[in-house]
Amino acid sequence: MDKILRVDMGAKGGPKFRTEPVGEFAGLGGRAMTTAIISREVHPLCHPLGAENKLVIAPGSLSGTAAAMSGRISVGCKSPLTGGIKESNAGGQAAQVLARLGYAAIVLEGKPEGDDLYKIFINKDGVEVSVDNSLKNLPNYPLIEKLKGQYSDRAAYMTIGTAGEMKLLAASIACTDPEKRPTRHCGRGGTGAVMGAKRVKAIILDDTGLKMRPPKDPEKFKDANRRFVEGLRKHPITGEGLPAYGTNVLTNVLNEAGAYPTNNFRAGRFEDAAKISGEVLAELEVKRGGLATHGCHRGCVIQCSGVYVDKDGKYVTKQPEYETVWAHGGNCGIADLDVIARLDFLDDNFGVDTMDTGAAVGVAMEAGLIPFGDGPGAIRLVEEIGKGTPLGRILGCGAAVTGKVFGVERVPVCKGQAMAAYDPRSVMGIGVTYATSPMGADHTAGYSVGPNILKSGGDLDPHKPEGQVEMSRNLQIATAAVDSTGMCLFIAFPLLDLPETFVALLDMISAFHGVTTTGDDVTALGKSILKMERDFNTRAGFTKHDDRLPRFFLKEPIPPHNITFQVTDDDLDTVFNW
Repeated sequence: MDKILRVDMGAKGGPKFRTEPVGEFAGLGGRAMTTAIISREVHPLCHPLGAENKLVIAPGSLSGTAAAMSGRISVGCKSPLTGGIKESNAGGQAAQVLARLGYAAIVLEGKPEGDDLYKIFINKDGVEVSVDNSLKNLPNYPLIEKLKGQYSDRAAYMTIGTAGEMKLLAASIACTDPEKRPTRHCGRGGTGAVMGAKRVKAIILDDTGLKMRPPKDPEKFKDANRRFVEGLRKHPITGEGLPAYGTNVLTNVLNEAGAYPTNNFRAGRFEDAAKISGEVLAELEVKRGGLATHGCHRGCVIQCSGVYVDKDGKYVTKQPEYETVWAHGGNCGIADLDVIARLDFLDDNFGVDTMDTGAAVGVAMEAGLIPFGDGPGAIRLVEEIGKGTPLGRILGCGAAVTGKVFGVERVPVCKGQAMAAYDPRSVMGIGVTYATSPMGADHTAGYSVGPNILKSGGDLDPHKPEGQVEMSRNLQIATAAVDSTGMCLFIAFPLLDLPETFVALLDMISAFHGVTTTGDDVTALGKSILKMERDFNTRAGFTKHDDRLPRFFLKEPIPPHNITFQVTDDDLDTVFNW
């Protein structure tokens, strides 16, 4: 990956592109690349949907290689949802293909005049940017079906649905899985709205005729990869729980812990959680002829995805992730997997973040638009997003906007982004991450649920404030580095618990790049990324007062533990003091 593709969508006479050497960004991948370009090249006070903003797409530093689990792609911009810097990543095939094409990044710049819609095609022979207004107003599934008839069977696709075209603040960018389904989404922060503002509907990537990226030391790389995979399969979470039941294995765990946000964060337990658990979901998928175990990209060892089918065995959606099952399930008082699967399909089809959309529906329920537990009503609300009605546009802009429009006080967001499926009062470590991450409320930015609940990577009482700041800090540093490799974040469990697996990853990075990589190097990379992100947000007007949870988490005790968030503001202000 020795080049960067820059596409100026606002060039006089129509979009222009150029390929340039990677230059000062050499050696960076994934989140490190997106953060570096955005922080250096985007004015922090620009309008996120204006010509000054840029959309950066970057495969990880190990993507396109034979390294297991290396298929994550990062997308960065100034977020229209948070107003700060954003990196959102997804699985699927795009990262591997883009990396094999030799691009360290695609940078979409400028903004075209008029209402033409564009697609960008990239293969080994070059780049083509063309108008294709036949794609207008197509949701992701019919869009992919249309494009598949035009391009190679090897092509991977990055697309926006109708929400991205409407520039809704919770719009996502879809990446196709190995079966060419638009199921893997860069969901958080409204990256799809920025792509829509650039008038780019689809990016088609075709690596036909190209081989895997070769390591500098093939034998050492192969050996390190073998040891790395052994660690993934040895760990009970990545080797047993996730492959068998998917990410939704967490439903019963978090519900039992009293940390499962229910009815818009009113309680920590959902009485019908067992009906939508990972165990029940997997059993139902197999019974109906779907799949309980599936990889979202080639080279995935964990296989935590699946395929959900209806009662007649017809495809509905990919296996709904834990966050989606929670957002449209317990968060809304809904205990029907068929309803949740339908909502997941609609989210993917229209191209919106399942978490912010589910949280928005929960806030709408709080406002009295429909009652908690109304599955058909929830489907009708999300269908409004696809129609582009005034109500649909409100909901498609996420929970923060929905709360403001309908005058709701209990709105579970930080920096404008909705929280995930862990209540910060019962899991105080994740509360620190929600509050302080430069990305807004993002559980993956520093997954404190590991030590707090799963007892992976440590054992810290989730109900006490002591130690939570240090834990979140360390996890945020490590996560920023992992996000730069293209590796799935789930590798963190064996990395934290099995020292030999961490060594194997370091050896694999070293063998591929022909350099010696140490744990200190990983820490330094993570710190540098966070420093750039924090600096961008400061220049964008963020202060320490933005590193806070909504006040109701400090005032309203959550049952069954009847506790509030106890980490002080002064302690939150020390997260980035290293």
